[in-house]
Amino acid sequence: MMNSRFLLPFTLFAVAAFGQNHFELKDASKNYDVKINVENCDKDECRGKAVIDLIDKKTSKKFQTFTSEDLNFYLKEDQKPTANIIQLYDEQSPLIFDDFNFDGTEDLAIRNGNESSYGGPSYEVYVFNSTKKQFVISEELTNLAYENLGMFQTDSERKRLITYAKSGCCWHLTTEYTVVPKKGLLKVYELEEDATGGDERVKVTKRELEDDKWTANIKDYPISEYYKD
Repeated sequence: MMNSRFLLPFTLFAVAAFGQNHFELKDASKNYDVKINVENCDKDECRGKAVIDLIDKKTSKKFQTFTSEDLNFYLKEDQKPTANIIQLYDEQSPLIFDDFNFDGTEDLAIRNGNESSYGGPSYEVYVFNSTKKQFVISEELTNLAYENLGMFQTDSERKRLITYAKSGCCWHLTTEYTVVPKKGLLKVYELEEDATGGDERVKVTKRELEDDKWTANIKDYPISEYYKD
């Protein structure tokens, strides 16, 4: 059974109840203008239930409507939200437009609270379905955005999705995935940095999937040398 959180974006809220907390974004997407109505705004931060409308740039007609239980975001100096910013331990925009499955069409991730690792931002991730001609929720990609340190990074040149995880100050894991058509995500690379030994050294383990087999390379460095940059 699908986790109940995937049902949230399809629950509509009354836009009129959100008062004047209305924002329009013209440059977030190459295909759509965006209208956002969010429940609460206080100074430079907004959060709460929100409705997001995508407006087709070519026809100026509403293309699709989404909702979020908690579209938490900060406002820029011009009192508008950002889009498409993903910074580890820093700003992550309420809306991320990108081609997450590398099929040549624009996809969309929508902020929904702070339920990822260490209370970081969490996202529902939608991919464009060329048959249905609309965005549909991707459970697999949404899980990726909930189970790691915020939204994953997209490397379009290498066609990789990159996640980050940690445990305390001294253990970090970077993981890369490819997207296999009709099969989903395939983990192909891990970088584990383990400095939990307490001896001022870090054990660095690189694992790669090559020809359907995992290989591992393990090296040990002084912490001062490894993190000098």
